[in-house]
Amino acid sequence: MADPAYKRILLKLSGEALAGSQGFGFDPSVLNHIAREVKAVHDLGCQLGIVVGGGNIIRGEAFSAGGGIDRTAADHMGMMGTIINGLAIQAALEGHGVPTRVQSAIAVDEVCEPFIRRRAIRHLEKGRVVVFAGGTGNPYFTTDTAGVLRALEIDANVIIKATKVDGIYTADPRKDPDAKRYDRLTFDQTLEQRLGVMDMTAFTLCRENSLPVLVLDMFATGAMAMAASGGQIGTLVTIS
Repeated sequence: MADPAYKRILLKLSGEALAGSQGFGFDPSVLNHIAREVKAVHDLGCQLGIVVGGGNIIRGEAFSAGGGIDRTAADHMGMMGTIINGLAIQAALEGHGVPTRVQSAIAVDEVCEPFIRRRAIRHLEKGRVVVFAGGTGNPYFTTDTAGVLRALEIDANVIIKATKVDGIYTADPRKDPDAKRYDRLTFDQTLEQRLGVMDMTAFTLCRENSLPVLVLDMFATGAMAMAASGGQIGTLVTIS
């Protein structure tokens, strides 16, 4: 078997997508699809960390704005949502034979480990997938930022942002039928053209640390394994 293009990967998953067409909660078929796709990457010999959002349960900023609740409290609720999602992904992965650990930035010792960098790296080296939950542990930061932080902390070679679209486009392809997809971009080009890849804090961290970002469709069968193998898929953003 050929060596994968990326030895250690941080996969950023959309929490909202876990709900499928339901809009809230979990769609078992989506969880099983993700488990199969992650297993395919794991079987290549890649070390894999995962950060998942909480949009299928609650978005702290939106909930605070719409419900009159304190932003800090709302963000903590969102962090708890990512722990629920992390446990769901762990169960799905282990159901497909992939050893998995959940580490949380918020202490919930009864259901998952605390985030400890050295322990996380050891899990990866032993062939376990590590799901990083609880965001950064602090309010006012998105799970995109949490994903980039964890990627840097575990010395990942790339962050794969798996979304509902198959890459970065000149415009929103769901609204503009003439939108064109990019195969490759630099960080500077992405900024100059104001292409929304992730929030600015997360994107700046990637740029300053030369961490490549690969955007692809999480629902495309085989996409994650193809990306891990170095195949041309989605849009790759690099420093040059």
